Amino acid sequence: MIDFPLQLDTSRLLLRQFKHDDWVGLHDHYSDAECTRFTFRRALTEGESWRAMSSMVGHWTLRGYGPYAVVERSTGKVAGAVGLWYPNDWPEPEIKWALARQFWGRGYASEAVRAVQAPARQHLGKAPISFINAENEPSIRLALAVGATHEKTVEFRGSPWHVYRHPG
Repeated sequence: MIDFPLQLDTSRLLLRQFKHDDWVGLHDHYSDAECTRFTFRRALTEGESWRAMSSMVGHWTLRGYGPYAVVERSTGKVAGAVGLWYPNDWPEPEIKWALARQFWGRGYASEAVRAVQAPARQHLGKAPISFINAENEPSIRLALAVGATHEKTVEFRGSPWHVYRHPG
């Protein structure tokens, strides 16, 4: 196992550890019912957004890796979160992504996911997955765009979810 990098850089994005005030930028995502339709199934309150961010911070402590705050270099704004995520009820570690709607359509999610793929593979010793609700067509398109392939469909929390394997 390698030590997972605490920061990753791309041409347009900085992927770094979360800071306290990052919850405000993340709340743009979590407070939007369209953004959370397939995960929380509802918009979150400010307190719930802060707790969601705190769980990602804690993930780093418990697992040695986790999601990054995705920061748009040109503005310094937190666009969302991308990185490894492995709650205890997930089938295996995944690359997750969650960007606020104002950052959709710019290629940021795919840029951030591609930055995470190689260190994730090295750290895990195998290619990670992305675990996607079967109705989440935008995330399915993103998984395919970054080279992930559909491996199987499983029942999870009362609905079908797809396991997409990232390139190995």
